[in-house]
Amino acid sequence: MKKDPKERIEEAEGAVVNSIAETMDLYGITPSTGKLFARMYFKQEPMTLDDMKDDLGMSKPSMSIAVRNLQEVSIVHKVWQKGSRKDSYMAEKDFFKYFSRFFGNKWEREAKLNLSAIEYAEKILEQVMEDEEADEETIERAKTNYEQLEDYRKYCRWLERLSDSIDSGEIFDFLPVEEPDADQSKRKR
Repeated sequence: MKKDPKERIEEAEGAVVNSIAETMDLYGITPSTGKLFARMYFKQEPMTLDDMKDDLGMSKPSMSIAVRNLQEVSIVHKVWQKGSRKDSYMAEKDFFKYFSRFFGNKWEREAKLNLSAIEYAEKILEQVMEDEEADEETIERAKTNYEQLEDYRKYCRWLERLSDSIDSGEIFDFLPVEEPDADQSKRKR
């Protein structure tokens, strides 16, 4: 039996909603909150907490917590709606913006935090390597750690550059203009 067009759209959206919900743990988001984001992604109009509650069948307090979590990672934004006194929200439609904000901020933080720790640790290790009272085994351990930290510094500097390329948008210059897909014309109908 052939499904009507609305049912097929719901099926298509459902497949993506489930996929997004399953993978949102990468962003530190629970599957139920991920499902809310994915449902909001397909909505073209802002949603209130009541709308979300009705759409997902979850409690209003659960929706409030989920929306707050999504706002914290900048993928849901509060929007003003004329004539409404209720808070309304929209999902970020641009995954590149979301990726940029989420990962760029986390990678920048990781790089800065670890580079600071590396600099601190290297100063201590230099003191140990120059300490005339340190035994040979301790000095060798300090040298080994120091060398390892140099490798770690390279990674952190690379991560810094990656984060900078996200902030500047340069990383997105490598994106293909069109999908290399022979069936692309089918999707444009």
